[in-house]
Amino acid sequence: MNFTIARLEPVPLRELWRHEAHDFTTWLAENLDFVADTLGVSLSLVEREKSAGSFVADILAEDAQGNPVIVENQLEPTNHDHLGKLITYMSNLGAKTAIWITSEPRPEHEKAVHWLNETLPADTAFYLLKIEAFRIGDSLPAPLLSIVAGPSIEARRIGEQKKELAGRHLLRTSFWEELLKRANKRTSLHGRISPSKEHWIEASAGRSGLSFNYIILLKEARVELYIDTGDGETNQHIFSQLFAQRDNIEAVFGDSLDWQALEGRRACRIAYHLKNGGLTDQDAWSTIQDAMIDAMIRLEKALKPRIKQLDRNLPEPEP
Repeated sequence: MNFTIARLEPVPLRELWRHEAHDFTTWLAENLDFVADTLGVSLSLVEREKSAGSFVADILAEDAQGNPVIVENQLEPTNHDHLGKLITYMSNLGAKTAIWITSEPRPEHEKAVHWLNETLPADTAFYLLKIEAFRIGDSLPAPLLSIVAGPSIEARRIGEQKKELAGRHLLRTSFWEELLKRANKRTSLHGRISPSKEHWIEASAGRSGLSFNYIILLKEARVELYIDTGDGETNQHIFSQLFAQRDNIEAVFGDSLDWQALEGRRACRIAYHLKNGGLTDQDAWSTIQDAMIDAMIRLEKALKPRIKQLDRNLPEPEP
């Protein structure tokens, strides 16, 4: 069978809608089912040109549950102005969903929409759609909407992880603020150190590559001498010299230490583990912090003199 296969040809959007507000917005308001079908949701028109303070949203719609939905459209590339408007409309009109329709989604704004979907509450959604038009031969032009960015299970999961991590960062910072206030009354070792969002804070042990570290984990804490000069051979040499004095060091410290050569890794550590709680045990923070400070003072007393006596002819790490 012989037949001709036509080509799909793009149609400039300005041939269909000469004016963005008068033509394109009007067409969208009359054809919300076209948008709804693309997203797989139900939409019904509430009002065109809905005011939100001194701003005016292109389209205010409702979803199947009666929640407000904002639709903002552009026949031009995305810009910061429209992104800012959408966020303003969502907050002022109590919308659960924002739909941004544009002829050219810029990568920066696509990334911003992905970020918003990770950050917004779980019952909200932000969509970025691309509008195009095509015809086949002499056929009537047909619009095509495609989803560039929108909510997803993965985005929500990433967002929850980020929120959890941000909360943990704040908690750690608070923990270190309290610990440093307590520690600075008893020792100057970490006197110049600022609180951190990380799970450790460190102070120099008096030799390059050696540091006295406080470590706070979710359910436990430790103090340690961390050895990392940047060169594995040098690290092992330092560790071996200290390990040879293990009995004397532990006698001064007053307890057994965890000697970790960390084979297969560059660094080494000499640690003391505290089992009386961790970051999530906020009611016990003062007890945990006092125990960490006491252990750090004893660790410095046991190791500092021996660090000063380390072989000064150790190989220097390569730059």
